[in-house]
This record gives sequence, structure tokens and C-alpha cells, in this order.
Amino acid sequence: MPPSPIESHLQDAKKVIFRDDFGKNLCTDIPDSAATFQEKSSQGRKTRFYSQPMPKGSAFNEPLPSRKSPNPTDLPPRNPRINRLKDNRYDSFKTWSGKLERQISNLRGKPRESEQDSKIPKPAEVETLPVDRYFDALEGPELDTLRASEEILLPEDKQWPFLLRYPVSSFGICLGVSSQAILWKTLATSSSTKFLHVSPDINLVLWCISLALMTIVSFIYGLKVIFYFEAVRREYYHPIRVNFFFAPWIALLFLALGVPPSVSENLHAFLWYILMTPIFCLELKIYGQWMSGGQRRLSKVANPSNHLSVVGNFVGALLGASMGLKEGPIFFFAVGLAHYTVLFVTLYQRLPTNETLPKELHPVFFLFVAAPSVASMAWARIQGSFDYGARIAYFIALFLYFSLVVRVNFFRGFRFSLAWWAYTFPMTGAAIATIRYSNVVTNPVTKTLTVVLCAVSTLTVSALLVTTIIQAFVLRNLFPNDIAIAISERRTKPRRWYHRRAGSSDNKDIDQFLKYIDSDGKDIEASLTTASSNNQEVSSVSEDVQNNHSHKVPVY
Repeated sequence: MPPSPIESHLQDAKKVIFRDDFGKNLCTDIPDSAATFQEKSSQGRKTRFYSQPMPKGSAFNEPLPSRKSPNPTDLPPRNPRINRLKDNRYDSFKTWSGKLERQISNLRGKPRESEQDSKIPKPAEVETLPVDRYFDALEGPELDTLRASEEILLPEDKQWPFLLRYPVSSFGICLGVSSQAILWKTLATSSSTKFLHVSPDINLVLWCISLALMTIVSFIYGLKVIFYFEAVRREYYHPIRVNFFFAPWIALLFLALGVPPSVSENLHAFLWYILMTPIFCLELKIYGQWMSGGQRRLSKVANPSNHLSVVGNFVGALLGASMGLKEGPIFFFAVGLAHYTVLFVTLYQRLPTNETLPKELHPVFFLFVAAPSVASMAWARIQGSFDYGARIAYFIALFLYFSLVVRVNFFRGFRFSLAWWAYTFPMTGAAIATIRYSNVVTNPVTKTLTVVLCAVSTLTVSALLVTTIIQAFVLRNLFPNDIAIAISERRTKPRRWYHRRAGSSDNKDIDQFLKYIDSDGKDIEASLTTASSNNQEVSSVSEDVQNNHSHKVPVY
């Protein structure tokens, strides 16, 4: 005898089928309760139970179309960040992805992934890309535009995580703001600018802002190093982007130069060795690649952003000479001067591709002004006076500055980006060099030039800082997806171009055709055969026309 009526009812029910057919009951093949009661009564069972009829308004008696099911559109919207975090295409750029992450998850007591999750294809491990791949997959002077025949590893229609979109070029903001601290310190302490009555407190405020900004930018990029080390490594191996790895160390040199007298009168010389060590290591890598040849030779990767790798030598020489050092500053000044000369000539001739920079990158032309202006101050500090060598470098910087300023249309009509910060510290460097020059040659012209250049530099940095804050926090479009770090290891979308002009004998068209043909011998052979046959047909038709013209028809 069953222990309860409910178990007896479950034993009699053979199956329960859920059907999607409209107009039918949801549950079928359930035995009739009244029939069950009569059957059990006839068998003489003492256990009796009475089943109540289902109410008409219940969900089991109503047809399926009349029942209201939750509409997906009526449900509250999901947070789009959840789907983005679950996208495993970002795992190949994560530092803790792979076996180590799973081992740590198991140690922390997290459940293992289910069979359904294990069947999901996971991205392959990303290997170090050769430099040839950057040139094959990217185009443009900055190698930041994806070619039409290429695909990237990350989704193109979604916004990537913030750390993946945060580039190393963000340290350009620190260069611009920290250089202002040096400018206002020089204005407050120079003899030729005493008529301005500049307070040293301005230098203190700007230096504190620069220090806070440097801390924030370094902290965010440090998080990128921790969580997305593969993206940082790809930036480091990028032929153009590697120059921006000098920016954080140059910004720290600016902070040391602009330290207020109320904070520290004399910095220890050991600080100079700490800051110049990473710059020296980066120079061994980059300058060696410029000289040794290959795809990273200077004639191949020459770009105005290469000035960042040269400016660090002169800034380091200026700081070392200010601390009383001699041999170290002269060493870095000599290295910077040699490579600046080669870089200046290469960029003037534009040997690599003879391409002009797009409008969005026109601000980086101001980097031409940075190296000679800082070099003039460094040499003046090494020699102890603003002599003829320092004046030659200053006049070169001043001429380059004026040659760029008069080209107003050259710097208009493009959208704001981080490249605009290339305006800032070269302008500030030229203004500081003018103050140093006016201390030696004091007259109304030099004083007026000092005031104008300092005002232009300060207004430019202020305007760019406000614009950057608006773009980052209000419009939220300062950091787009960084395509340059997401290229694949090999071409994934081969393109085939076929010759469509029949009978064309133009050599330029043939060269254009052969340039876009893939390395498939059959396609090339077939195309050349078709072109040759068409050329023969055209030549035969032209001969017939000439023969017809050669026979004159008699006139009667």
C-alpha cells in the first residue's frame, strides 16, 4: 500500500509532456482523478481520496495562447558591462589568463567550469608579433590604421575595457603640465623677469598638480601592466609607439627640475642616476635598431615622435648639470646631439614613404622645437654661460617655432586627440630658453618675446587641460579602441583583385593589377593569358582598320 495518496497518484501518471501547440492543454496524459477513485474503490482499497476539480482560471486548464508569458522586452535591461566581461576574446590580453588563473580560482574555492562552458572555444595564446607584422597589418605614418585586408583579435563593434584603450601616450599630459611648473619657477627666479613680480606660490601649486597627475596616470597604466600585460608588450614592440615609453621618465625629470625651492633646495645626485638608467636602457635598444638595419631602421620608422627618444638626453644633461655633475651630462648631451642630427635630416627628407602626416597628427611637428630648445639650456648649464653654442641651438629652435606658428591652416580642421599635447612642452621649452637668453641679452625685444611666448604656452596648456577633462569625463570619447595592439598574427582576410579592363596595354594598369594579386600562380597565369589574348585581338582589329584605310574606293 502506498504511504500517501500523492505517491499513488504519481505512480499512475505515466508521463507529462509540455507542448508548444497552441489551443491545447499544457499537460497531457494525466489520469482522470475521478476514474482513479472509482477504480481503486472497486478493488476494495480502504484508502480513499477525493480530487477536487481544477479551477477554470488555472494555468493548466487555459489554452497556451491565453496564458501570459514574460516578454523579453519587458524584462529590465542587463548591464552591458556584464556581457563584455564574459567575452572571452579579451582573455588573450589578460595577464592572469590561462592555467595560472584557473589554479588560483581552484585554490580560492571557486567552482570549476561546467561542461557547457568547457565546450566554448577559448582564444589561443598570443605570441610576440614580429615587426614585419605591424607594417603588413597597419598603415599610416603612426601605424595605427588597420588595412582593409586585415582583421583584429578583439571585437570591432564593441567598446573595449578601459585599460585596453588606455595608451602609453597618455603620459604626454604629464609632460605638458610638469613643464609649466619649470616655466613659472624660472619666471619667479630670473633677473630679467623681475618686473612681472611672479609669486613662487604659482610654481608650488603647479608642481603639486603635476605630481598628482603623474601619480594618477602612472597608477592607471600600472594597472594595465598588471592586468593586461600582453597589450603593454604589444605597445612596446610597436615601431612607433615604443618612443612614448620615454615620456614617463622625461616627466619625472621635469618634476625634478621644477621642484619648488620651499620643498627642496638641492636634490641628491643619486636621483639623477636612478632616472637616467631606464632612459639609457631604452636608448641602447632603439638606437641600436636604428643603426643595425632591418625593419626597425631609422629610414623605415622615422616619425616626429622619435624626438622623444632624443629629448630625454638633453633633459637629463640639464638636470645633471644643475646638480653639479659633469661627465654624465656631457655624455648624454653628446649622444643626443649625434642622434638628433641624423633624425633631423631623416625627417626633413621623409625617406621612408614620402607620405605626409594626416591632419590629426600635425601637432607632433612641434616636437621639432623641443630638442634644440632644451639642448641650448643644457649646454649653457654645462658651460656655465649662455655662450655661442647655446645661442646656436636656441636660434634653431626659435626659427622652427616661428615657421610652424605662421602656418595657421596647418593646425586647424581636425578632431581633438591626445596628439594635441605635443603642442605643450615644446612651446614651454622655447619659452624657458627665451627667458635664459633674455638674462644674457636684456632689451625690450627679448622681454616682449619672453612675455608673449610664456603667455601662449600657459594658455595652450590650460585650454588643452580643460578640453581633455571634457573629452574624458563628459563626452567620454578621449580613449577609442586601440586598433594597433589587436592585430592578428597573420592575415585572416585574403583579398583577390581581378583585372576588369579587357585589352588594356597600359603598363601602369598591369602593375596595379599584379600588386593586388595574391601569391597564386594559377590566377596570375590565367589573368596574363587573358590579357595577352585580348591584346592580340585588339592588335588584329587595328591592323584590319589600317588595311581598310589603305585601299581607296574609286569615285564614279
